Amino acid sequence: MRMLFRRTNNILLLVEKSSCLHIVSKCSHAAMLFVALLLWQTFASASTLEQAKRLHDRLTGVPASANTLVEMVTLLDNNKAVEAAYKAMENSAFYSTKLKLFATPWTNEDQDVFAPLNDYTATIIGVVRDDIDFREILQADMVYVGKAELNLPSYNKNNNDHYEALEKQFVNLADNLVRTTQSSVNGLPSSATAGILTSRAAAKAFFSLGTNRAMLKFTLKNQLCTDLEALKDNTRAVDRVRQDVSRSPGGDSRIFLNNCVGCHSGMDPLAQAFAYYDYDFNEESDPNGDLGAIAYNDVGAIDSKTGTRVKSKYHNNATTFPFGFSTTNDQWQNYWRAGNNQKLGWSQALSGKGSGIKSLGEELANSQAFAQCQVKKVFKAVCLRDAESAADLTQISNTTASFKQNAYQLKRVFAEIGTYCMGN
Repeated sequence: MRMLFRRTNNILLLVEKSSCLHIVSKCSHAAMLFVALLLWQTFASASTLEQAKRLHDRLTGVPASANTLVEMVTLLDNNKAVEAAYKAMENSAFYSTKLKLFATPWTNEDQDVFAPLNDYTATIIGVVRDDIDFREILQADMVYVGKAELNLPSYNKNNNDHYEALEKQFVNLADNLVRTTQSSVNGLPSSATAGILTSRAAAKAFFSLGTNRAMLKFTLKNQLCTDLEALKDNTRAVDRVRQDVSRSPGGDSRIFLNNCVGCHSGMDPLAQAFAYYDYDFNEESDPNGDLGAIAYNDVGAIDSKTGTRVKSKYHNNATTFPFGFSTTNDQWQNYWRAGNNQKLGWSQALSGKGSGIKSLGEELANSQAFAQCQVKKVFKAVCLRDAESAADLTQISNTTASFKQNAYQLKRVFAEIGTYCMGN
């Protein structure tokens, strides 16, 4: 490593050639010499300095300040790599940039990373910042909003103005997000909330129109890192496959038995958890649903089409196969606890069945697949690639175990993966 010391107007300029790091300090001649020797010792290992720079860049997306680099190098030299990562994550860009880009694709079917900030994304950012058990994102009565003193538009269940104002004003999300109950702002009873699953953004993306199967499909994809195609299992019972699924598509029953059954036999019993939910908007005046809101049939509410609390969409195309399953409640069951999809690692402490979205969120969040998925996503976000080698897979396995042992704190996952990918 080459360093040059230059004195200009009683200012010591230290230039580390390989890293383009500039540190300037005013001091006396003796003090300048002391500082120079101290800094020379601190940056004696060019590889350590490069590691610190790479670690900070990967975790935040922005360069580190000189002071932060000095602290990180010291921590790395003292075998405190995780602590060095936490020092990097003190930068607000970790929240406003890294985590925002990390979570945004989960909020829309196109997986657009540049979609506006919303209640789903803000909640993920807040949960990571506050070291909350990450399983809570699929089951808790919570949402993160901007602080009241910011004078933003209030949270409104019918629009995204609150979060778009946060973003347009470049509000520091690390300091200005606060947790509140979702039930206090969107009108759902607390028992009907399930974190991001009942966020306005998720409802707009996955409950809008359709049959609510999209909510399950994209939750599996985003939070268990598996799509329905990979879960096909033709050995599961077909007793819960809905009436809208033809048993002989194109007049050929083999298509149903060999293809449709593989997904629907497991998917339909799980998607029943969403039977009381919809996303209401005016298709004529608001075709994109920008002014819509999540809708829920609480106790006593009766849908005119179904005659129960079940939303009418669950009886769409009921004449396709009238002898199929007719949804009358929100009691779900996980048929994938047996067969090929035991590999997802379902918790033996849970029964694999229940009523409503909150208990389904608990089932999904306590699977091994959920924990491993978060680590895989962090690996790609920080290492900028998928796992490729045996060493990568071992690191994912070790960090998944650590994630579970450390109360499902995702920030620690970022720290551990960051130190793995910073280079030696």
